[in-house]
Amino acid sequence: MAIVWKSDLDTGINVIDQQHRQIVEFINNLEAANRISDSSKVKEIVDACVAYTLSHFAFEESLQEDAGYQYVKAHKRVHQLFTRKVAEYQERLNLGEDIGEELHNMLARWLVSHIKHDDADYVAAVKTNMISLIEEKETKKETKGWFARFFR
Repeated sequence: MAIVWKSDLDTGINVIDQQHRQIVEFINNLEAANRISDSSKVKEIVDACVAYTLSHFAFEESLQEDAGYQYVKAHKRVHQLFTRKVAEYQERLNLGEDIGEELHNMLARWLVSHIKHDDADYVAAVKTNMISLIEEKETKKETKGWFARFFR
């Protein structure tokens, strides 16, 4: 079943929400490729999703580090464990195993749970840090409003 973006998945950090929506799009595209049994499309989507998600994880972790988020190491560990699990699926896929539906179900469950629980925990720290940076920059008149695009 496709993931439908709902407001309870919003973190309130626009750049993160946009990245999460892109990952949802990959997962929904995976479901569509599974429906038509297009194994080459499944592989293409999985590879693109993995590359994008790794980039997202690095970005998210850098925001947490910059904010001094106290659980950044634990959050990184969650990302590492997930990355290993997906790498196992990729290996099975590369060996010709039909894992598309199984992978889709796991990704859909994991992403929604991760956003609602793990990501929700760091939002306050990151938003506070970003607001402080915005205020500092605007006070210095360096780049009035440039950082505001990250928020709604």
